[in-house]
Amino acid sequence: MRAAKGKTNRVPRAKKYYSGKKKKHTFKNQFIVMPTGKELVDVAVGKPGATSDITLWRERARELSDNQKFQGDKAYVGEPAIDTPHKKTRNKGITVEQKQDNQKKARKRVVVEHLIRLVKTFRIAAERFRLKSTTYEPVILAVCGLIRWRIGALVLSS
Repeated sequence: MRAAKGKTNRVPRAKKYYSGKKKKHTFKNQFIVMPTGKELVDVAVGKPGATSDITLWRERARELSDNQKFQGDKAYVGEPAIDTPHKKTRNKGITVEQKQDNQKKARKRVVVEHLIRLVKTFRIAAERFRLKSTTYEPVILAVCGLIRWRIGALVLSS
């Protein structure tokens, strides 16, 4: 089957950023944070909204050490380098020990959630971005710099 004259078989640029989960066009960000929550180690910014978290991780993991262990949420289940919470199976729930283990992991992960909250207070990642999509990355990285300064990870000398 041939395409009509002047038509291409490419996916429209806007469709690439459409997130079926959120039902709108989105950018996806991913943060890697030190366990103390006092330093942003890595930020993946402005990826298409339809990209899954684990796919984003696999792209970034090539640049990180192989023997390093990470903590993640349920989006990263199946990745050997990431310690994830237990998911209940389709037919049965999780055991009491697994629930307690999930609570311990959640206590460690809460620092990441707090940093994500700080990014969202700037309303760049939480609401519609009305500028050109090419300016999203510099803006979000500037916000991350302000957050690093706010939490004391970045010290400016006078």
